[in-house]
Amino acid sequence: MSNAEWEDRVAALWADETVDDQQRIGRMEALADEAPHPALGEFELGGAFDSGGHEVEADVHYAAATAAGLDTVDPDRAARMVVQHASTLRNNGRIDEAIAMLRAAPEHPATGAAPQVFLALALHSAGRTDEALRVAIEAVEPSLPRYHRSVKAYAAALTGHEL
Repeated sequence: MSNAEWEDRVAALWADETVDDQQRIGRMEALADEAPHPALGEFELGGAFDSGGHEVEADVHYAAATAAGLDTVDPDRAARMVVQHASTLRNNGRIDEAIAMLRAAPEHPATGAAPQVFLALALHSAGRTDEALRVAIEAVEPSLPRYHRSVKAYAAALTGHEL
């Protein structure tokens, strides 16, 4: 199977709304075995487990995708994986790891402001609500048509220091 065919089959599986979570996981396991690179298969399988509410299993596959070099094989997926993996860590109660992962996430067009939004969620889970609100406000500030200076000042006042 060519890379393009594999990508098409993965995209079709994600788009198929008639498939339940367990069916998606089973089908993704088969696709992961046929992946053009192990990192790609591990990422997609992690996403299937994650989407199905199996965060412990997702964590294993996300870590395997990282170890297999996803960042060099597919930088777009690697950027998305930071968000997905950190969310999984937060759901598994590993909030400090999620926060660290999201703080280190590079800006990438594949994720936009998603790392900051998920960072805000992780900070909220950690009980750091003022910091969470500040991060969320700062994530949306660039998209505002005006009020940039005011919004930045109000956000900074929430924590009283630079983040």
